[in-house]
Amino acid sequence: MSAGKGDRKATLDAASWLFNVVTSVGIIIVNKSLMATHGFSFATTLTGLHFATTTLLTLVLKWLGYIQPSQLPLPELLKFVLFANFSIVGMNVSLMWNSVGFYQIAKLTMIPVSCFLEVVLDKVRYSRDTKLSITLVLLGVAVCTVTDVSVNAKGFIAASVAVWSTALQQYYVHHLQRKYSLSSFNLLGHTAPVQAASLLILGPFVDFWLTSKTVYAYDYHFVSVSLILLSCTIAVGTNLSQFICIGRFTAVSFQVLGHMKTILVLILGFIFFGKEGLNHQVILGMFIAIMGMIWYGNASSKPGGKERRSAPSKSQKKGTVSESSEVDDKV
Repeated sequence: MSAGKGDRKATLDAASWLFNVVTSVGIIIVNKSLMATHGFSFATTLTGLHFATTTLLTLVLKWLGYIQPSQLPLPELLKFVLFANFSIVGMNVSLMWNSVGFYQIAKLTMIPVSCFLEVVLDKVRYSRDTKLSITLVLLGVAVCTVTDVSVNAKGFIAASVAVWSTALQQYYVHHLQRKYSLSSFNLLGHTAPVQAASLLILGPFVDFWLTSKTVYAYDYHFVSVSLILLSCTIAVGTNLSQFICIGRFTAVSFQVLGHMKTILVLILGFIFFGKEGLNHQVILGMFIAIMGMIWYGNASSKPGGKERRSAPSKSQKKGTVSESSEVDDKV
């Protein structure tokens, strides 16, 4: 890779990650206000509205010619939507049935699960430094966020479903984009309508099961409706940025970068809402996690830091660029 192309890739990577951070943090703040302050606790239905809004945007972009026609086999589409919907429902149920501490630990296990999927399905090999850096990131985030830890059988099952379905959904984003040469908008154009339809049908029933309240009986008013519309608008960027980032970085790197968002949310909380909860343990955890992320970025970008094992092909023997070198660029 030439210096110019390397600089351009680094700039686009940084812009993609920043886009994901801004939209993710923004939607957390809006949803927290909507649910905690205004009592709209119907997370699954709200996610369905998010994907319905995303579907409308993709239809407009198709009509304007910005999204070109593409193909995604129905079995692949249904498999992806199944993983994605189980991820959404599983996370909500896990949060309800588990303590905050165990919920955070479960989220931390997504990185080793994502690594396992890449090793088994993509034959990816990690260097010792890459593995150690991931461990350091997990340790730092755990020190920051994990407090009381209690677990029960049904909570453990819900967390397991949430973790594995989320890891599989994120793996398939990268897999489908690479296999069928789909852009982020193309993939969203295929998946968003099916997710919107399924979640809007199932969402009210799931939310009633989780909250014993019905979304249709909620007292809608100007502020809550405005926040719902704002949440849906930001969600379009969140959904798109997730596909862009996983397409550029792979699922494991997206998870590592995702923990940086956790650190940023903690820092912003201390800035805007006071220093309550800021203690030596949290500061130490932040420091450890940030050092791990810097180490991961350096280790995974080195030759052999993260590469796909493959048998030499005829084209490789003739001196052409191997598939593993392509994967080395995507960290």
